[in-house]
This record gives sequence, structure tokens and C-alpha cells, in this order.
Amino acid sequence: MRPVPSAVAAMRIVLDLNTLVSGLLWQSTPRRLLDLARSGRFDLLSSALLLTELADVLHRPRFAFRLHKAQLSANALVADIARIAVMVTPAKLPRPICRDPDDDDVLAVASAGQADAIVSGDRDLLVLERFGDIPIIDAARGVALVEQDG
Repeated sequence: MRPVPSAVAAMRIVLDLNTLVSGLLWQSTPRRLLDLARSGRFDLLSSALLLTELADVLHRPRFAFRLHKAQLSANALVADIARIAVMVTPAKLPRPICRDPDDDDVLAVASAGQADAIVSGDRDLLVLERFGDIPIIDAARGVALVEQDG
């Protein structure tokens, strides 16, 4: 169950897939972001499409050993993200922005959810620096942003 929101509007952030996977499977800066989302320090924005993409990535053979070793399942991890996320229904972007269409899905969620930031480790996203008024930052800057906000 999502934490009860505070009286002050929470910061809204989209974590791209590589940030989510890193945070779910390794002790890392992205893990710190997920911990902050779980504790209600910011609203994690997602969509049905992003969760489907996350499931597809986590079911890849290269993560099987890591999941087994940690006694985790891809489905349980996706369910955990679905439980803490604020789900939005993004519209298709009017034109492609990124070389990778999956990155456009992240931008669409950020736009639909009125995100305060997009956190990514993907160079194709980071090179944009912004999408409209939404900054695109790395995980370390994301942690700093959330911690300074609250």
C-alpha cells in the first residue's frame, strides 16, 4: 500500500528502466531512490507500458542468476513497483524524440504525470538534459534533489 501523502504536494519523478533494474537488483544509488519512493519521499510515476517493459527486462536470462541468488522473482519485483507507483496513462508523443522508442515512453509518462524530474542512466536520455520543463538527471542528482526537497 502506498504511503499516505503529506499535506504538501510530493515531488513526482519517473525512473527509467535501467535505473529501476539497478535499484531492484543491486545496492546502488538507484536503490536509494527506490527506498525514498517506498518511504513516500516522492511519487514514483509509471504506466502499464513501463511496467510491462520492466517485466520483459527482468525476465531476460542475464538476470536469472541474480534473481535466484537474491531469492527474488521478476513478477514480485514488478508487483512491488506497481504497488508504490502512481500510475498515469500517457498519450503518444506527437513526434519521436529519442532514438529508442522505449525512451519516448519514459518521456510520455513524465509529461502525463507532470513530473518534476526524469532519472536515467541512459545516455540517449541524459543527452537531452530536459524534456520541456522536466530535467533529465542521473541517479546521484535524483537522490540529492529528493533529499533537499524534504
